[in-house]
Amino acid sequence: MFDHISIGVKNIERSGAFYDAALGALGYERLSSFGNTVGYGAEKPAFWVMEAEHPVPADRGSGLHFCFTATSEEAVNSFYAAGLANGGEDNGPPGVRPEYSQFYYAAFVIDPDGYRLEAFFRRPE
Repeated sequence: MFDHISIGVKNIERSGAFYDAALGALGYERLSSFGNTVGYGAEKPAFWVMEAEHPVPADRGSGLHFCFTATSEEAVNSFYAAGLANGGEDNGPPGVRPEYSQFYYAAFVIDPDGYRLEAFFRRPE
C-alpha cells in the first residue's frame, strides 16, 4: 500500500545514529543521505527521517506507531537493545504477545523524538 513514510525530527545527527543502530539490527540500511534527510530500507529507501522545523509533537496516546518487520526473534531482541543503547526508551521488552497471537514476537521502543516503534517477527506455527 505505501511506497514510503517520512517523519520529522529535531536533530538529524541524533536520530540518524538511533535509526542506523535500531534499523541496522533488523537488516535495514541507510540507503540515502542528503542535507538533513536520511532514508532507510532493504532495497530502496522506504522510511525517511528528516530534520524539521516543527516535528509532530510526541503523543503516546495518539495510537500512531511504526512497525518494522524482523527476520527472527534475535533481530527483534537486537532492535530493542540497539534502540535503548542509542537514546531510545523502553516501551515493551521483546517477547511473545499472546493478546495478538501465539506467533507474535515483538519489542517496542520510543525513539529520541517520542515516536513509538515496534519490531515484529511472526514465529513459525
